[in-house]
Amino acid sequence: MTVTLRSLELAVPPTVLVQTEARDVFAAQPGLTRLGQRLVTTCFNSAAIDTRRTALAELSLSYRSDNPLFFDSASGNMLSPSTKTRNDIFAAEATKLFIESARKAVEACEGIGPEDITHVITVSCTGFFNPGPDYKVVRALGLNPSVQRFHLGFMGCYAAFPAMRAAKSFCEADPEAVVLVVTAELCSLHVRTSNDPDTIMGSSLFADGSAAAVITARDLPGNAPGIQLDHFETVLTPVGEESMAWNIGDEGFEMVLGTYVPHIIDDHIVGALEPLLSRDPSVSGLAYRDIEHWAIHPGGRSILDKVEAKLDLTEAQLVPARETLRNWGNMSSATVMFVLKHIMDQPFNGGNERICSMAFGPGLTVETGLFTRIGGPVNPAPTTAAELENTLVQAAAAAPEPAAVPAPAVV
Repeated sequence: MTVTLRSLELAVPPTVLVQTEARDVFAAQPGLTRLGQRLVTTCFNSAAIDTRRTALAELSLSYRSDNPLFFDSASGNMLSPSTKTRNDIFAAEATKLFIESARKAVEACEGIGPEDITHVITVSCTGFFNPGPDYKVVRALGLNPSVQRFHLGFMGCYAAFPAMRAAKSFCEADPEAVVLVVTAELCSLHVRTSNDPDTIMGSSLFADGSAAAVITARDLPGNAPGIQLDHFETVLTPVGEESMAWNIGDEGFEMVLGTYVPHIIDDHIVGALEPLLSRDPSVSGLAYRDIEHWAIHPGGRSILDKVEAKLDLTEAQLVPARETLRNWGNMSSATVMFVLKHIMDQPFNGGNERICSMAFGPGLTVETGLFTRIGGPVNPAPTTAAELENTLVQAAAAAPEPAAVPAPAVV
């Protein structure tokens, strides 16, 4: 049975974070040591990010508040609201993104309406509330109240994979199932000023965003781009439990993102891919660069650099991940879905274009997926590998920049 991701849509909040301006604000915070200031400058400059999005409108330069919670624009100081304050904002603002991306995904899926959805899986690690986002999506989209609902919480950056894997299992168990997977993260709720290197690293990377997909085994009309979900695997590396973690503190959630993480990935990525690729004779034994597309979770620039070098991938194969990082930052579990969307929107050359995808999270956990890109208008295929790489690089260069709002943000 073939299970296919039939539509994939994105949603982001309107406030834009400009990386250079955010750097200057964080570097000017009182209480930073000289080393802390140098770390801020280094982390923000080397992140390979231009812009990010945040649900916190008060971080905009033009926003004024008599009772600021996160940023006092008059003094230029970052503030430290409680975890409850942050979570209350999550409940309100994340709900908007869950609903927006979910509605767009259902509307974009030809042959599917709200009445066809049988399962809803929601994903987030940046806040909690109940009735949760799964409930909110069912009510807002007018889904059948008997829809089966599931929420994957607090798993981290790799959680889109367990969600898609569960959706595939539901569809294999019931060929008429239609599963709506929605992930939304408000990582910016948990940024704060600190001299701690992990906290500084998180402040330089994390952002807000949402993605939703409709997944089904039904034979639907049309020729819209889609992604066939072929295989999934999970691997725990033998080291790294202390290098990546996500804890709840009194002043927000606390990210542990050790500088050794890229080295762990470098040492263990080949072994993590082996169980996945060995499941499919058509890719087992191939050089990694001979797999057409690579949807890598851009946890940070150094992670992408390690993956590209270790697997000997081409510059073009990392464009979807690097462009996602540059334009949107690291949105935790939603990010790899943005990368997959980038690949779906590329010119389609026909045939069986394979996608190898992976994400990394606490544990250290490596989640991988092997997919096949299908559908969409077919363009003439480049005749050589060099022409293909040049086509992808040109497509990335010609892609429109993410829409900005008139008033940029500083943090």
